[in-house]
Amino acid sequence: MNDLHSSRPLFSFGVITDVQYADVPDGRSFHGVPRFYRGSLAALNEAIASWNDQGSDLSFVIQLGDLIDGRCPRDQAPAAAREVVAAFDKFRHGRVYHTIGNHCLYNLSRGQLQEILRVDGSFYYDFVPHPGFRFIVLDSYDVSVLGGSSRDHSSRAMALLDAKNPNVDKNSPLGMAPEQQRFVAFNGGIGDAQLQWLDRKLREAEDRNERVIIACHIPILRESTYDDTLLWNAEEVLRVIHRYDRCVVASLAGHKHDGGEGVDEKGIPHRVLEAVLECPPGENSFGRVDVYEDRLELLGTGRMRSATVFFR
Repeated sequence: MNDLHSSRPLFSFGVITDVQYADVPDGRSFHGVPRFYRGSLAALNEAIASWNDQGSDLSFVIQLGDLIDGRCPRDQAPAAAREVVAAFDKFRHGRVYHTIGNHCLYNLSRGQLQEILRVDGSFYYDFVPHPGFRFIVLDSYDVSVLGGSSRDHSSRAMALLDAKNPNVDKNSPLGMAPEQQRFVAFNGGIGDAQLQWLDRKLREAEDRNERVIIACHIPILRESTYDDTLLWNAEEVLRVIHRYDRCVVASLAGHKHDGGEGVDEKGIPHRVLEAVLECPPGENSFGRVDVYEDRLELLGTGRMRSATVFFR
């Protein structure tokens, strides 16, 4: 075996996105793609069992948003979310980190999500899983009509949609120019305070010679996703990231269910991961990421494509 692939990783973690569980009959997306709402919970349990079977090599799991689906009836949403969290709680080898998604906010308030997900404080945060590495988790619905982080942010989001999206249905990008199609109600943006926090955390990481992995539900690189599944102020976030030459080595996202990838102008790889929700019975989508000194290796299961990402 090539020495490059035989060395032991520094640490490893599990990754999954867009479970979107709901105890409702299967259906289809707006584009006609089949969705398996009840089966997604079974798929999640299978992923947890697989990670547990891998032993203590996995340090943690990160889920990139959308625990439950918007079709989950409002009165059932808290119980459904707790059922999904209970499945994640079966992971035996470390913590599960959660990222907020649009479907989380359709039928649950931020307060409910904080209680169910046991989030103490903000939905943007960072953690150090191994010396020399830092994860930065962003709240891509900080500025959002679905439940922004403040009343001011929700008002700002509505004004932005009214100005950018001429359609009566603000979930529709119909007739909009490609670069404007991101301005739909199921997307969101990152506010000024969070941008300042991101800048501060990246400065700290650069000063400490840490490598940073960004995690966000909505993709932040246009080339990695569709025009209508892009963060509202993606370019602003990238400008902050690009102030720091060395530290950010990869960005992971969900939201675009069939996945995607791209490399930005500074050489940072952006990987959008494939959704659990669209896996028919017997299929799945989850992964294990092995982190080495010079690269990440994503070992995908089912619909989640494997990839090797070398650091700059």
